[in-house]
Amino acid sequence: MQQGLFDAPAACAARLCSADPAAWPVRPGWAPVLEPFWRGPAGQGLQSFLHQRLAAGAVVYPPQPLRALELVDLADVRVVILGQDPYHGPGQAEGLAFSVASDVKTPPSLRNIFKELQRDLGLPPPADGSLLRWAQQGVLLLNTTLTVEDGSPASHAGHGWEVLTDAIIGRCSADGAPKAFLLWGAHAQKKAALIDAGRHQVFSANHPSPLSASRGPVPFMGCGHFSAVNRWLEGLGQGPVVW
Repeated sequence: MQQGLFDAPAACAARLCSADPAAWPVRPGWAPVLEPFWRGPAGQGLQSFLHQRLAAGAVVYPPQPLRALELVDLADVRVVILGQDPYHGPGQAEGLAFSVASDVKTPPSLRNIFKELQRDLGLPPPADGSLLRWAQQGVLLLNTTLTVEDGSPASHAGHGWEVLTDAIIGRCSADGAPKAFLLWGAHAQKKAALIDAGRHQVFSANHPSPLSASRGPVPFMGCGHFSAVNRWLEGLGQGPVVW
């Protein structure tokens, strides 16, 4: 029994241990989006689903589903990058779209992102796959579904997360200064209707996965989004993102 007690904190650092949103810290600016969601039917249904899966012994990632909202407050968002689903391997997902923990092997999609960064800006591949440094500069790395079960991609799609993440995208569009939205792949591009293209700059390309990164109609490889975002930010009088 003592061994189990010592194991519990380590386990909760690697996987989801609570279905209570109160256990997931966020910045205060997101409260007008989050509070009505958790009170409403979609939020209540999502909490019930997560509680049931955890009670059944499912291993769910990441440990902090709302980490993107913990690292970047609404007023500080400059760039939004949309992903689809958290990584479903042990230790991979860290609550930021496309990012993995610093001690985890870089997944193929993220390797292609780094290859495009090197081609576009001449940057050498980073030492690890964590994109925490992007979030610290106002880049919101948002998946449209925020939890997943071990080894089961898209296993938590359609259970309520999309209602919340659509509301987050909509609020990013409606509030604050103009932003750059990077929509990589068909799934992310379906969210374009939530974005006021008259106020914001929208960049679209294929998904960076090996299956689509070099295909048409707009290949990810060669898209030049990173330099284009920085030129756009500088045109607004802002500093560039240090990718």
